[in-house]
Amino acid sequence: MKEKIIDCGNGFWNIRGSFKLAGLIDLGTQTSLLRMGDGRFVILDSYSYAPETLERIDAITGGRDKVAAVINLHPFHTLHTETMRTAFPEAVHFGTSRHIAKFPHLDWAATASEDPATWALFKDDLAFSVPAGVALVPGNENIHAGSVLAYHPASRVIHVDDTFNLRGAKPGKAGKLSVHPTLSFALEKRAGAARDFEAWGEQLLADWADAEVLCVAHAGVLRAEALGQERLVDAMAHALSHVDRKLRRHARRYG
Repeated sequence: MKEKIIDCGNGFWNIRGSFKLAGLIDLGTQTSLLRMGDGRFVILDSYSYAPETLERIDAITGGRDKVAAVINLHPFHTLHTETMRTAFPEAVHFGTSRHIAKFPHLDWAATASEDPATWALFKDDLAFSVPAGVALVPGNENIHAGSVLAYHPASRVIHVDDTFNLRGAKPGKAGKLSVHPTLSFALEKRAGAARDFEAWGEQLLADWADAEVLCVAHAGVLRAEALGQERLVDAMAHALSHVDRKLRRHARRYG
């Protein structure tokens, strides 16, 4: 897949890249570039950009030194971590606790991406959220339901990796937004975990109700009409409502 920069408007660009499953099926992946109120830039997630993509990023930002931070949001998206550090040496790099443990030799920020202390540093430009009741870094590396979600209110764009995805999309047919299928395995094995996840979803819908664009790692840049809904929040609500059975089953077992 050739890299593509999508201008989502109001200082937010989603950059589509390639991720091949078993080296064969290209599921796609993403990073995003956003302009903060002070004129500096932040990159969400890491990728080994082609030279021409880096040139376009430089043209948007005015130079690598204008990128203040790189924030890695999914603990299992680590393939491009070291390359990103080389490409943007002057940025402050934030990683999830797994990034930091996996690459201890890199110069990381003092707080992890999932730490509210990190979120406070960007509160004027970004909001963050981590699903409650879910293990962000489970022992099974195939469980990808947990991640750090980011919302850029100025552009009304949400950047999410695997927590939300797309199913059933076909030519001429709108797909449906869904929660990652490994949610059942990601829920913490304790009483109240299912209720915590449900409450998190309700709060997310309330807090980010104005969002209009959802940038999803393996599904692309999605708007309400592509999801068969009038508003993006309705598509998100539909996805969250369809895990009720999983949540009830978990609650019966663990409380």
